[in-house]
Amino acid sequence: MTDTLITSPAGILTVLAAVASLFFFLEKKTAWKVFNFFPPLIFIYLLPVILSNNGIIPTKAPVYDFMGANLLPMFLTIMLLDVNILATVRVMGKGIFVMLMGTLGVVIGAPIALMIVKSGLGPEAWKGFAALAGSWIGGTGNMLSMGQAFNLDESSMNYGYAVIADNAVYLIWLPIMLGSKSLASKFNKFTKMDKDRVTKMEEAAKELTTDKGQVEMRHFLYLIMLGFGVTALSTWLAGYMHPVTTADIAAWFPSLMDSVSSADAQVIFSTSSYKILIVTFLAIGLSFTKASTIPSSHAFSMAIVYLFVARMGAKADLSNISGEVVWFVGGAFIWIFIHGLFLVGAAKLFKVDVHTAAIASAANIGGAASAPIVAAYHKPSLVPVSILMALLGYAIGNPMAYLTGLLCQWVM
Repeated sequence: MTDTLITSPAGILTVLAAVASLFFFLEKKTAWKVFNFFPPLIFIYLLPVILSNNGIIPTKAPVYDFMGANLLPMFLTIMLLDVNILATVRVMGKGIFVMLMGTLGVVIGAPIALMIVKSGLGPEAWKGFAALAGSWIGGTGNMLSMGQAFNLDESSMNYGYAVIADNAVYLIWLPIMLGSKSLASKFNKFTKMDKDRVTKMEEAAKELTTDKGQVEMRHFLYLIMLGFGVTALSTWLAGYMHPVTTADIAAWFPSLMDSVSSADAQVIFSTSSYKILIVTFLAIGLSFTKASTIPSSHAFSMAIVYLFVARMGAKADLSNISGEVVWFVGGAFIWIFIHGLFLVGAAKLFKVDVHTAAIASAANIGGAASAPIVAAYHKPSLVPVSILMALLGYAIGNPMAYLTGLLCQWVM
């Protein structure tokens, strides 16, 4: 689009950064209650949609491509530096299994929900489900990663449907997770929880509060070096990986897929898919090193995440929006119900408390933004571990969401 008001890379980035900054400024300075129901994320997505579809900024630009190829894996690397898998397991104990069962509910619930509503959706709606799975297992960063891994066209509105469905469910699910506190005695009796569990968990959580020290200029240089270094290495390694198609699988397992030919083969693992997964595993590896002690890594990565959300909105083409969004949102509510069933079943199986179950779900569905809110309402002492659980979601978000995407592609 050449007839837009702002076309330079610097101008476009300024607009995107200004949009992201504006709503966090308003949330901080005004304390408007609207942000309790509609988080800044949805406004950061929607305003660029309006700007790009009204000729202020373009829907397509080289700077968007640069951001997708380089900044996305960079912030994913920096984000995962904060993951502390061992500490999370030590404090939450069986609660980790509840969270993982909630994740399994997301993985299994997606193809079931898609199967129910697919008659009202387009042929590539499964990619939107894969992106939403990334958000519901890890967070916004994983949603963006899945879009790149599955080559989701951001102008197709499937991204937009995923964002709309994510926030529509959030409006219902977060109050349920908060309100579950009032059911603590009945829920804990139902699950036959160990009476000392909450006390032991709170005592262990006190040891998690660590001070990384004062932020200095060199810390940002460290983070930029690690982010771009992992990005470059992952891009190089992915270039040597052979893309896997359904035709390849048919050749390996002819009895299972004898009807697939090379002419109608679909890509299962593309170069982009390999790149995102390699970034994930390298970053998790770095989280076990002193790189995890670099101050400001989480704040720095989240700032870039919201810049990407604005980019995602800018690339959306409203001319493609249709009644599909109703079907998509309907599928999301079926999907979250299945996640809830897995969560309650896991709480019963592992005999955990309602606080753990609520935090586990919030760590999945809401990520690092919602898990601390739920934890603070249920048990303030569990806020540090809630953040760790959300970060654990970031770590497993890409591979599990990719699996979800493959299942959705299969049922479509």
